[in-house]
Amino acid sequence: MKYEYLTNIPLDKAKADYIAFLEAAGMSGRTERICVSQSLGRITACAVYAAVCAPHYNASAMDGIALEAKKTFGATETTPVRLQEGDFVRVDTGDPLPEGCDAVVMIEEVVETEGGIMLYSAAAPWQHIRQIGEDICAGDMILPSYTEISPAAMGAMLAGGVLELTVMAQPVVGILPTGDEIVPPTDSPKPGEVMEFNSTIFSGMLTLWGAKPRVFPILRDERETLESGILEAISECDALLIGAGTSAGRDDYTPALLKKLGEVLYHGIAIKPGKPAVLARIGSKPVLGVPGYPVSGIIVLEELFKPVVFKLLNKSLPEVPMLQAKISKRLNSSLKYREFTRARLCKNENGYTAVALNRGAGVVTSFVKADALIDLPQNSEGCEAGESVNVRLLRPLAGIESTLSIVGSHDPLLDEAADILRRENPAYSIASSHVGSMGGIMAVKRGEAKLAGVHLLDPETGKYNMSYVRRYFPEGDAVLIRCVGRVQGIMTHPGNPCNIKTFSDVAAVRYVNRQSGSGTRILCDYLMNKLDMDTAKLCGYTREEFTHTAVAAQIASGTADAGLGIYSAAKLYGLDFIPVCNEEYDLLIKRGSLDDALVQRFLEVLRGEEFKRRIDALGGYVLEAPGELRQM
Repeated sequence: MKYEYLTNIPLDKAKADYIAFLEAAGMSGRTERICVSQSLGRITACAVYAAVCAPHYNASAMDGIALEAKKTFGATETTPVRLQEGDFVRVDTGDPLPEGCDAVVMIEEVVETEGGIMLYSAAAPWQHIRQIGEDICAGDMILPSYTEISPAAMGAMLAGGVLELTVMAQPVVGILPTGDEIVPPTDSPKPGEVMEFNSTIFSGMLTLWGAKPRVFPILRDERETLESGILEAISECDALLIGAGTSAGRDDYTPALLKKLGEVLYHGIAIKPGKPAVLARIGSKPVLGVPGYPVSGIIVLEELFKPVVFKLLNKSLPEVPMLQAKISKRLNSSLKYREFTRARLCKNENGYTAVALNRGAGVVTSFVKADALIDLPQNSEGCEAGESVNVRLLRPLAGIESTLSIVGSHDPLLDEAADILRRENPAYSIASSHVGSMGGIMAVKRGEAKLAGVHLLDPETGKYNMSYVRRYFPEGDAVLIRCVGRVQGIMTHPGNPCNIKTFSDVAAVRYVNRQSGSGTRILCDYLMNKLDMDTAKLCGYTREEFTHTAVAAQIASGTADAGLGIYSAAKLYGLDFIPVCNEEYDLLIKRGSLDDALVQRFLEVLRGEEFKRRIDALGGYVLEAPGELRQM
């Protein structure tokens, strides 16, 4: 029988109900006394009042002389007043006002004479004097309750004689990783071992929100072990996150244990990813069962646990920055769920285009690359290409607008160029997406990217790229920029145990291919057609990877024997390499984008010595006037 979650609650209802559920049990934040010097960013638990006046004495506000103002009356440019040494007192900024004085004259207005001074203008009573309580009076409220403490507020409290204050305690949130297959991070994991890095992600999120994460040792999927681990963790923390064990597997004990030890409000939220979340409490303490996939966990924490942390701190949730963008291609959505899709944003002449990234719940790098989240509502079948939607920004708009978007064929040289660009100016960055050469052409055509890496072989002419540009940009509104020549070849195991000499030999081994539309896939098809090879008989022809390094990784792992790729990928994984052809890897751009300042800076990187040095180190490339326009 198909497993059914207990609930499928809409997200907004789950948020509101969970807070009410916790408050009904008496959930509240703790308070603590701390020194003002340690209070930056903390939240006041009650109003803060000044203990003394600031300043607490009448103080000179200038360097100059202090005197009775009436002694200067009548002084003008034509009738100056002469004063003897006993008529005034010399003072510096911050000095107490001498007895009998009620004004300070700036030193710039004092003319020194033998035995005294001359003043050419009269002083007003209490001029240039900071009077007692000018800034703060004893008893004044400096900060109200539940206010985030800024550096200026820290100074104001100290000026008002406040050395300690009561703040909301940072809630200690336990993180309890579970799973038989879970192991601590290592640089040499064994097959079947899944490295536990969710707790690191969650710890970072909690720290940014003002909580104190506490990570407990990994627990095996054993009911008694999990039960004692949950009880120990919740006794030492203000709230608890239980990693994994929330779904429908045979060892997923979290929902049942939370029901036994406390109370479960909902198991199953109508969001994707993140459906299996468990909203519970033990006593008055919040407990959240978090799905094991990292992207699911990030979404669940952001949507359902961040409000809990902010409630414990008595902080207001910040406004979510939103932006209108057009969807680059159709996005399908289930009617049952509200879906959150990671996306990159590209600014163009018509506004912004949102390009959806890998939607897999386990692809944590999609969050690293994402600029925004596309929020597809429940009961929606998705969005059509070109449709305008609200997207939720994940990083500042200024950073997005100073990012150069490059899509198309994968090559490590783009990462090297991106690193050089960023080292020279940290305000700039490059976002590259690997969608194949044909995908890159269409992305530039639709305005989804400024540049596209292409290496498309024309089977009829044997030449690269130009015929495709003429076909898809018949008006001549796009051009090719030279990048590199590179070697494509067959990657195989060290020592070439399969004795592969030419491309025809891959018919006898396990092959791993590139995705349809990539230049390498087109090359593969061209070679197979030329050799009259049957794709149906090539073991692995339909097994597709999206990058040269991904093909190399499969061969290195032993799950495939051969695949087409570039030399630098084979070198990186220590594979043998049988050259097949030399090709031209160019960058496609619309003419209207050539004058873009960031594009020009990128082209300067391609022409630079540092880029040449790095390309030489990668191996398998030839530089021929990189950054220059090709003659079309």
